[in-house]
Amino acid sequence: MATPATPAVARTAGPLDGLRLESSGPPGPADGFVAEHLRLLGAETDGASGGRLSVTGGDIGGVTAHTMWGETATDEATVQAATGIMAVHGRRDGTPRGLAVDYAATATGVLAVQGLLAGLLARARGLNVTQVEVSAERAGLLAVSQYLAAAGAEEGEAAELAPGGPPFTSAEGTVFELETLDPGVWASFWRALDAPEESIRRGWRPFQFRYATACAPFPQTLHEAARASSWERIRYAAEVSGADVCPLRSLAERAAEYDGAAPWELTPHDAAYTPRRPTDGLPLAGFTVLEAGRRIQAPLAAHLLGLLGAEVIRIEPPGGDPLRGMPPASSGVSARWLALNRGKKAVEVDIKSATDRERLCEMAADADVFLHNWAPGTAARLGLDREHLAAANSALVYAYTSGWADRLSEAPMGTDFMVQARTGVGEAVRPADEAPAPSLRTLLDVLGGLLGAEAILAGLLLRERTGRGVRVDSSLLGAADVLTAPHRVRAVQGLDPRRPAGFRRPLRTADGWVALADLSAAPYDVSGLPTGQALEWLRDRGLAAVPVVTDLADLLSSGPISRDAYGAPGVPDPWSFA
Repeated sequence: MATPATPAVARTAGPLDGLRLESSGPPGPADGFVAEHLRLLGAETDGASGGRLSVTGGDIGGVTAHTMWGETATDEATVQAATGIMAVHGRRDGTPRGLAVDYAATATGVLAVQGLLAGLLARARGLNVTQVEVSAERAGLLAVSQYLAAAGAEEGEAAELAPGGPPFTSAEGTVFELETLDPGVWASFWRALDAPEESIRRGWRPFQFRYATACAPFPQTLHEAARASSWERIRYAAEVSGADVCPLRSLAERAAEYDGAAPWELTPHDAAYTPRRPTDGLPLAGFTVLEAGRRIQAPLAAHLLGLLGAEVIRIEPPGGDPLRGMPPASSGVSARWLALNRGKKAVEVDIKSATDRERLCEMAADADVFLHNWAPGTAARLGLDREHLAAANSALVYAYTSGWADRLSEAPMGTDFMVQARTGVGEAVRPADEAPAPSLRTLLDVLGGLLGAEAILAGLLLRERTGRGVRVDSSLLGAADVLTAPHRVRAVQGLDPRRPAGFRRPLRTADGWVALADLSAAPYDVSGLPTGQALEWLRDRGLAAVPVVTDLADLLSSGPISRDAYGAPGVPDPWSFA
């Protein structure tokens, strides 16, 4: 297929140009965050903060978002405890652990911006949407939805849930992350460090499944092999084997190089756009999304667009997505895969085939969004970049969710744990009395998916208001910078960017754990009391506390979790529109 001419690039515009943000009421989980993102998208802001945020003005304005913590939780710490975030994050350590970053509040903020953009888009398309409600508890459930799905599957985990995992430490004390998706590369790397063959063999499966289980109990001898090797030798082993290694960077280092970029980029282009009328009452009803996504980031972004009413068509390789068979399964389909992909249609396309690439371009001609997270350069090499697909559909919203967004030179592989290591997230997620270590919960893949959906909604609204096609770029790097923003600010000010010792560390009871709200945190000893009595004892002293969910299966029977047609658990939609 001939390479089309590049359409003229229009002046960069914001989807919220001419609209105004007003806030009122008591504070919500992420008011400042929401206001900042709406400002970046073009809205004028009043500088106030409150849990009710209204976007007004222009010809479509008049949508209000209400954010709240939830029914039982009262702040970040209690949301993390009540939704299983502490349980999953703590698997590597063997006990529940709170994230020292405000993860649930950040996710709530992104979802609130999504809700406002979706509501405005609905209004622009003739639907009467005036309000959207988002709770941090539902945001927390969405963040652990894959782990919840696995906990409620028909069969057990394929890999052991037990303490252990990266990062590794060299002989000089360099703490580093290791990444490879290839068992042969894994084996070659460890052989270069003279690790025992049996340990290499036994270590691959837990390492491979750590994205799914949030732990990696591989043999301790692998850690010993790393500690016996110099950093120079480790780097050489990575080079000759094809593995990637990345030393853990500090928040101060990331702050020093931070370029101030927004977490996404919208690039509008001239287009011929005919508006699509909604087919029902959901904001994206009547829109079609083509998703060529792998793993978590892009599939989650498309999943959220599907929840908002879009028809999502997955572009899968010949034979289908191999992750459909990833254990544990519900009715023969991976429960984790269903958490991200239920309700999507699928079309098998061999992108290495010229004929199939032509077919994909034909499909794009009738689509509204094309979304992928292929390796850098793949789309251009295959003739499937924005400029190529614009020849078939100039009004397409072309979305790329990447690892690094081409913002860092000599960056390692753009996967969740490597981006955490490179950007100081490993330092931010742990309090000052714990050694820095990236979380084995997929923090950035999930947050990156949320930001990807936010950016696509912004692109769709920009197209609706201006008639232009839009290229949308988001990344895991953007997710890391969003998550660590308050910590970087402290680093720039010369303050300790980490939270104090013991921050968000749950208290052990005689039969479980309880978590205090952040402002109540103190070294209370309730270890001799059952959980129920411990909560009463704390509350009698005016301290907010909740029990810590340690077994995700408990949420399946007591929370708002439903079951899909396969019998797999599904979390509730994160927004409520009216």
